Amino acid sequence: MKIVLQYRASPGFRRNLAEAFDGWSELSVVDETDEATFTTLMAEAEVLLHVLKPVTAQVIAGAPKLRLVHKLGVGVNTIDLEAARARGIQVANMPGSNSQAVAEMTLMLMLATLRRAAYFDRITRAGEGWRPDLDLLDSSGEICGRTVGFFGFGSVPSRLAPALTALGAEVIYTARSPKPEAPYAFVGLDELLARADILSLNAPATPETRGLIGAAALARMKPGAMIVNTARGELIDETALAAAIRSGHIAGAGLDVFAAEPAGADNPLFALPQVVVAPHIAWLTPETLKRSIAIARENCRRLAAGEALVNRVV
Repeated sequence: MKIVLQYRASPGFRRNLAEAFDGWSELSVVDETDEATFTTLMAEAEVLLHVLKPVTAQVIAGAPKLRLVHKLGVGVNTIDLEAARARGIQVANMPGSNSQAVAEMTLMLMLATLRRAAYFDRITRAGEGWRPDLDLLDSSGEICGRTVGFFGFGSVPSRLAPALTALGAEVIYTARSPKPEAPYAFVGLDELLARADILSLNAPATPETRGLIGAAALARMKPGAMIVNTARGELIDETALAAAIRSGHIAGAGLDVFAAEPAGADNPLFALPQVVVAPHIAWLTPETLKRSIAIARENCRRLAAGEALVNRVV
């Protein structure tokens, strides 16, 4: 079985892949920037292990032997599902495999935004650590005593919420329906926006959620609130968020995802000292990758054996 991973894989990731697939498959790893090699490999590939770079209809058309697109993660919005379905290509993902990593990164971004970590790192390195912008200092603070509102309440918020309550925060959430097992207040979107000191976005990008956090939603949030997004960049109108931060209405943001990825240096949020950013790596830990490899290997085995796949989407 010929398998292609399109990703700039670390040495450790490559070693784990080699150990998992050695002896019964031919696995090729190609950097996302190497289009020529990727095109050549896809002409013979039966399985594509997909991370971030979109799997377009053009990619699918150039892979006549392709049988499976396996997302190393959860979101399949970067895969042309209709093109895959039309060709009879199966699509699978890995819900829960990265939940621990994303939960920890979400907490890190909350703390880093609250305590202005990126700003203080920069001025300390410049020898100006004891002469900060006092307005930024006044707008920092602690999680204890604040209300954290989750938009979406899946596996990431369910892991993170107990830690937040242990730190002294109040947790509220909105979702498609209440979670009977969650000992937190279920509220509507308007109440979530009005009450949250920290708004955490943990929902997929859908026609209903894209652009949800725009100028109108930001205006409904309390002055001094902060936003953390480890879900999908399309949920936020970045121009509106930048304007709300510049005006002082929104105190800051911690962002791991962006509307356009990889995010360019001209993103209006990058010039703001109140913003902490990362390049869509909340999911990316060695532990997540080991779990992902195990699931991908099992589904490749099932594909070869003609068995039903785990977590099949299409």
